[in-house]
Amino acid sequence: MVEPINSLTSNVAPIDAGAPVTAAAFIGATPALALGDGHVLLTGTGGEKRIAVHPDAAILVGAKAGKELVTGGDDGRVVLISEDGATRQIAYEEGRWIDALAARGDGALAWSTGKQVFARDPKGEIKTTTAPSSVRGLAFLPKGYRIAISHYNGARLWFPNAAAPPEELHWKGSHLEITVSPDGRFIVTAMQENSLHAWRLADKKDLRLSGYPTKPRSMSWSSDGHWLATSGADASIIWPFNSKEGPINKAPRECGVRQAKVSCVAFHPKSPVLAQGYEDGMILLCRLADGAELLVRASGAGENAAVTALCWDDAGHRLLFGGADGASGLLTMPA
Repeated sequence: MVEPINSLTSNVAPIDAGAPVTAAAFIGATPALALGDGHVLLTGTGGEKRIAVHPDAAILVGAKAGKELVTGGDDGRVVLISEDGATRQIAYEEGRWIDALAARGDGALAWSTGKQVFARDPKGEIKTTTAPSSVRGLAFLPKGYRIAISHYNGARLWFPNAAAPPEELHWKGSHLEITVSPDGRFIVTAMQENSLHAWRLADKKDLRLSGYPTKPRSMSWSSDGHWLATSGADASIIWPFNSKEGPINKAPRECGVRQAKVSCVAFHPKSPVLAQGYEDGMILLCRLADGAELLVRASGAGENAAVTALCWDDAGHRLLFGGADGASGLLTMPA
């Protein structure tokens, strides 16, 4: 394709990950890619370092945990990786897969295998709870030590340090990924039925956000919490949460309409700018104010070019991305 004038492709340093990318994160200042072949690839000024974090296994999930990366594999291991490449095993669930993972900056971690959910507080104490069915998503609420858990027929909110049972949120169907609004007012799940489902925690009112042609598996909140961007259509579908009612009776916005489906989204940490990757490997930056688009990467070749991971650094100066075919890269924003 002919690149438009508004292109950032010359600011991208390509990275050959060599395997499908499961997750991307910045460990301190170091870009890190968690790979389907069990390795973590660290890139930086000192060159590349490839670490066999899960030997002879696949990394299924990964998340940023403060200044470390945490990964979960089909070998039942949960591992922390630091900026210098040092690894530390946190848990080993023999004969199980790590299905879901969540982490936050203070060192708290949560992971699941089957119906079992484990929570590890910043001091290292681990507690468990059992869901009614296999857990598909985990997310920390912004205030307090509380975890949102998605499963079949709904979600639940768990205080690991409380004796009371988890608070239940019901809705029929299979709930996959889960996310919490930055202000803690809304819980949103991505569903098997090509839709989202949301609950307003103040009064437990729930709402169905539908109209997707495929499953909306990637979700990202704007820095102010006013917008939730999602994949699953031929544009990013962006729902308004900037009022007390949230998106009730409100239409979403669309960004970056193309013939290919959006596979991954990531809001800029400070500005109303959305990075969105497509199933054909293209990556765009879209500005919410006017819908303006900047090309980061043109569409790839082959049938396995989907963008599977997008991550901004904390300052919003660099964007790390990875794909199902291992084709990855690092965008450095111009000054």
